[in-house]
Amino acid sequence: MPNPPARSRRRAAACIVIDVGNTSTSIGRWDGRRVTRLSAVRGGIAHPAEAAAALDRAGAATAGAAILASVVPAANDAWAWLLRRLYGIRLEVLTHETPLPIAVDYPHPEQIGADRLCDAVGAFARHGAPVAVADFGTALTFDVVDARGAYIGGLIAPGLPLMTGYLHEKTAKLPAVDLAGPSPAWGDSTENAMRLGARYGHRGMVREILGFIRGRTGPETFCCATGGYAAWALEGVGGCAIEPDLTLYGLGVIWSHARAVRRRGRAAARGRRACDLDRVPLE
Repeated sequence: MPNPPARSRRRAAACIVIDVGNTSTSIGRWDGRRVTRLSAVRGGIAHPAEAAAALDRAGAATAGAAILASVVPAANDAWAWLLRRLYGIRLEVLTHETPLPIAVDYPHPEQIGADRLCDAVGAFARHGAPVAVADFGTALTFDVVDARGAYIGGLIAPGLPLMTGYLHEKTAKLPAVDLAGPSPAWGDSTENAMRLGARYGHRGMVREILGFIRGRTGPETFCCATGGYAAWALEGVGGCAIEPDLTLYGLGVIWSHARAVRRRGRAAARGRRACDLDRVPLE
């Protein structure tokens, strides 16, 4: 492998943002305002060459930092090694202790998935509060920021892959189905019946859960959706903005906020040291 590239001041302006999910990993480049150069790696770090190619597309060679939101902790060290070895970048891993631009009103914040924090922060940064995010991944998660600007938790339901995969695994005759592509007009085959059931079942689930959330946070609660299956499940359905980059956007916002907080902390520490030196008696 090549030696890591030399560091430069120019590199510090951009951050590689990585969202590690159970079935795929999303990668992009954060420039302080938006996410660009998005790509997805099916299986994530299990395919190092593909992961490295995605990092190249994101411009890791000219970035100064990287941050990871992961629901697969066992993969974190491999990502850290890859970024350090190929690009000389030290990877930061998002946890509940990372400084956030929103309050967290949750009994056990250490239990909150990193992707859920990113969704909440990204939705709040774009739309204010109250806001709810539906994330269509392996699980269908809903995360809520209330009118105070505080994350208050949400709901977790089975996602589309779990729904269709479980039907296939636990029955003798129901097949595995591919949810990609246009929805069938009618359930005139077993596969089409399963695809329609998954799509309209999830639409109904979103409506019911969103109604429940708005009963708590108010009818003005804005709804946005993200995740690999959001556009497929909600195609043609109004009332919920589909934002494919939301999780990575939120991760970028968190990185910028945490960086600013740490800079202020270092500046305050330098100021305290200077004051202490001023108090030293001179002989």
